[in-house]
Amino acid sequence: MNIENAQKQVDDWIQKHGVRYFNELTNMAQLTEEVGEVARIIARRYGEQSEKESDKNKDLGEELADVLFVVLCLANQTGINLQDAFEKKLEIKTKRDHDRHQKNQKLK
Repeated sequence: MNIENAQKQVDDWIQKHGVRYFNELTNMAQLTEEVGEVARIIARRYGEQSEKESDKNKDLGEELADVLFVVLCLANQTGINLQDAFEKKLEIKTKRDHDRHQKNQKLK
């Protein structure tokens, strides 16, 4: 699946099940909440904090998918073709950073 198809799937789901998109500010708050859930799992599972018993069954993939869903909602409701935007960003990063990371001694 490409990003354009994912945007279409989200839009179809919203039209069928969601009544309408939440407004942009509500979706931004939701995105922040979902990113926080991802951060909590990573901090406790891969970081130095101990993982609470109640967090051990949390699915990181599901939480990342929640983040993606809200990002796709924001792109849809603001008229952004995220496929095009992503491809442009990769092109910019490739030109700007084509050898930056290979020269970074911290990564050796």
